[in-house]
Amino acid sequence: MSIEIILGALLIMTMRIADVTLGTFRTILVVQGRKYYAALTGFFEVLIWIFAMRFIVQNMDHTINLIGYACGFALGNILGISLEQRVALGFVQINIVSLHHTDEIADKLRVSKYGVTILPAEGSAGGVSILLIIAKRRFLRDIIKIVESIDKKAFITVHQSRPYRGFVHGARV
Repeated sequence: MSIEIILGALLIMTMRIADVTLGTFRTILVVQGRKYYAALTGFFEVLIWIFAMRFIVQNMDHTINLIGYACGFALGNILGISLEQRVALGFVQINIVSLHHTDEIADKLRVSKYGVTILPAEGSAGGVSILLIIAKRRFLRDIIKIVESIDKKAFITVHQSRPYRGFVHGARV
């Protein structure tokens, strides 16, 4: 196998990594309603994909090109998800149930400039409180770290959130 054939397969793989990474990121932008960013990302995603497909169609007689295409797709998914996690766009709603440390967790989060709402609730063992926090996703790890430093057994759920209107408390937002 010649060096040109191997380089062609690597080129196809690189183009697929790029277009699938952008495609994964674009999908998340669409879900979050960021239509202009999604459109711009989609433009480059499809442009790269067209170039990759043109090269593949012209060189279909080499199986290594098809393997490069498949590897690029797989790696592009991994990189797209990793990129999205690093950028951490959008908001999350964090719900916390702590049997014995609700007020302490709420106070610590508020001191750290996170808005916290305490909701009364009832569990199987009686009354409990649910701490509700809406925060930018990039602060999720910090919030969980604060909660776990006080109560490692706290029940925590995280949901994607798209604020519709109103006020999101805190200097960090």
